[in-house]
Amino acid sequence: MRRLFSIRALFLALLVFLVPAVSRAQVSVGVSVRVGPPALPVYEQPPCPVEGYLWTPGYWAYGHKVYYWVPGVWVAPPRVGLLWTPGYWGWNEGVYVFHAGYWGPHIGFYGGVNYGFGYNGVGFVGGEWRGGRFAYNTAVVNVNTTVIHNTYVNKTVIVNNRTVNRTSFSGGPGGLAARPTRGEMAASRESHIRPTAEQASHEHLASANRENFASENHGKPATAAMSRVNTREVNQQGRIAKGANSGQLNSREAGHAENREAKINHEVRSDRASNGGKLTQHERAQVNHQQNNASKQIYDDTHNAKTDHAVQQHNTAAKSDHAQSEHPHH
Repeated sequence: MRRLFSIRALFLALLVFLVPAVSRAQVSVGVSVRVGPPALPVYEQPPCPVEGYLWTPGYWAYGHKVYYWVPGVWVAPPRVGLLWTPGYWGWNEGVYVFHAGYWGPHIGFYGGVNYGFGYNGVGFVGGEWRGGRFAYNTAVVNVNTTVIHNTYVNKTVIVNNRTVNRTSFSGGPGGLAARPTRGEMAASRESHIRPTAEQASHEHLASANRENFASENHGKPATAAMSRVNTREVNQQGRIAKGANSGQLNSREAGHAENREAKINHEVRSDRASNGGKLTQHERAQVNHQQNNASKQIYDDTHNAKTDHAVQQHNTAAKSDHAQSEHPHH
């Protein structure tokens, strides 16, 4: 078995060397798991924040020996005319391999996975480029038409299935039996562009939040989608409010969490003001570190009720045992 994995690793290494850099976004090297990803969660799509932004569906990534959810998000394409082909998990020789998403002039194969919002398994029906502007099909994507006017309505692309398949991988036991179409095969031979730095940052931030871990959320992430990348301060505030409303955060914990967020936001505003509206690489790393700590503290505070309950049960049992030892039954 060890020799088999060595041969596979050598093959993948040679594949990376031989495939041109512009096409490597199609090849996922070293990301293979023996257990398949969870089903896709059900969530609402936030409205498009800026004209020209394109929707990138949420997906299950793998790291820290666990699947974690990368929220769906609106992002700016690398340039006009490009479309996003989502990544997908595919079953191959007993393992699940992730095929990374990429930008290209046409939509390629993404495993037949029904990501929704225009990505129904084959192609994309949520909009199209018309000259230098992107037109949105409001029949399937969420757009604020008071802000974005380049829209149209095409309801014929809607598939009214009562049961939506939430399977998140292709092939293998229980997977989707999808095969590339001729158009998708042709798209795979085109020049592609890797996910943008903004998208890479988005996945990294998702990996740092334990609430995205499938082992913690059991397939139902608290934040399944967002309007923009790097809006952690907005998501943190939402988590604080949700914790306070549910009783998972008491008034003291919620107050401390609010103060931490206010301090971070104040530092960000001060740094931007002194640097022409931007953050340096060092400042971004510092803010990310602070937000990671704040996120962990919110997680710990919203889950300490279970810990406190366990400690209380332990103390009650200990007192009972002590009482019985002093007053044994005759």
